[in-house]
Amino acid sequence: MIQKKTGRALATTALALLLSAGVVAMQPQDAKAQPQSGGTVQLAVTPEPPSLMLGLFQNGPTQMIAGDIYESLLRYDTDLTPQPSLAESWEISDDQLVYTFKLREGVLWHDGEPFTADDVVFSLDVFLREVHPRWRPTVDAQVASIEKTGDYEVTITLNEPFEPIMLSFEVGTTPIIPAHIYEGTDYRANEMNATPIGTGPMKFVEWESGSYVHLERNEDYYLEGQPYIDEVFYRFIPDAASRAVAFETGDIDVLTGGSVEIFDVPRLAEQDNVCVTTDGWEMFSPHAWIALNVREGALAEKSFRQAMMYAIDREFAQEVVWSGYGTVANSPISSRTLFHSDDLPEYNYDRDRARELIAESGYDGETLDFMVLPYGETWTRWAEATRQDLEDVGINVNLVTTDVPGWTERLGSFNFEMTHNFLYQYGDPALGVARSYVSSNIVEGNPFSNVMGYANEEVDRLFAEAANAPSEERPALYQEVQEILVDELPVLWMIEMDFPTVYRCDLQDFITTAIGVNDTFRDAWLQQ
Repeated sequence: MIQKKTGRALATTALALLLSAGVVAMQPQDAKAQPQSGGTVQLAVTPEPPSLMLGLFQNGPTQMIAGDIYESLLRYDTDLTPQPSLAESWEISDDQLVYTFKLREGVLWHDGEPFTADDVVFSLDVFLREVHPRWRPTVDAQVASIEKTGDYEVTITLNEPFEPIMLSFEVGTTPIIPAHIYEGTDYRANEMNATPIGTGPMKFVEWESGSYVHLERNEDYYLEGQPYIDEVFYRFIPDAASRAVAFETGDIDVLTGGSVEIFDVPRLAEQDNVCVTTDGWEMFSPHAWIALNVREGALAEKSFRQAMMYAIDREFAQEVVWSGYGTVANSPISSRTLFHSDDLPEYNYDRDRARELIAESGYDGETLDFMVLPYGETWTRWAEATRQDLEDVGINVNLVTTDVPGWTERLGSFNFEMTHNFLYQYGDPALGVARSYVSSNIVEGNPFSNVMGYANEEVDRLFAEAANAPSEERPALYQEVQEILVDELPVLWMIEMDFPTVYRCDLQDFITTAIGVNDTFRDAWLQQ
């Protein structure tokens, strides 16, 4: 729902934030008007991504920009219903084992080479199987074969029925990669990683490091008349205050989710021709937590982790740090994702109980490093508030700052003790939740795998069984695994996040899919 902010006051706190929430619905101007061609859109994105090679990097900013360069087989509406993309149609066998995708003909890569079934087979069965932390466990565990059954047809055969497979074909999870560029090469060292080639509605033009990424309209796109926008600039403005000023002065048209401090959203939304929406995150359902390296030391003790959960005031974080956006989380599975349970033990803010558990754990006063997620001032404030909560019950915490590449490298190499992170859930626990907890995904090199080092054979078994169970059996299995994880706490769940996107209302059809800004420029247009 597109929203404009009004004036329900929330709180004034030790962080000295004057915040407001509450919403009324507001529709963009002339929402049913015919699309117009032309124009340039300027977006603020933060932080600057480490790469635009979407097969190799899954950071949020990478997906946000490269999602219009690359495509996958499908797109999804806001109800997560599959829609055609590179696949124009598909059939599923009666036994739910064979999925046949009819591919579009006449699609060209941005360098003019034809797109065929060879690219799909290479991407899904070779490239992404090797490098992608979400697709790899799915294809290894669930897929018997991926075959070219025609120049424009691909057949995927499963080992056994796997309901979530049809949610796997969004562009961030299974971007289709040009085989003629990557086959037989060192993927990570391929020089074309710097100038990505896709089939999407926008083509890469240039990347001015520290300043912007420039994309332009793909004139050979397979949908007649689309895309409508001529050019898109993703701007990297160093601090949130400057990004907000750039929006106020008209230099920026879109403040993407997370690019402006949350406490500035109500003020910006009061301007003329400004719309705010939290739509476009339905596929992701971002789940924020504190990742803990549970391999050794105090964090290896369950009672100590439970003490931390009682010590942290999550309602304060949601109401104050995040300006009332989002919902306090109680489980590894978001309430916006299938099979979430409300029937779980609660960790209400209770400093006395925290102190009791700390004493039981044998904690000796060691200082724990908390690596601040380098995504802006709100995350820094949250880390500071968390440190204060923990120190109030006798846990010594040192905040460690780094940049995005440093944070990514340290988390991916397990060189951390604690840090905030948020992961996407992708509609089904088998796709977006299990990956963080199964021991087979303790894979060095990616910050979005099981970096905690958590291993529990029963959790592994339950996630594996639930993934392939009949529909009527899956809820009970996910109930059981949630009960174990809520007790053992390999991470501390904080907030089911809402990221508001702030944009000019004359930007039409801007959020039309379940991944929002990440693939918006096929349909978006400017009312001129």
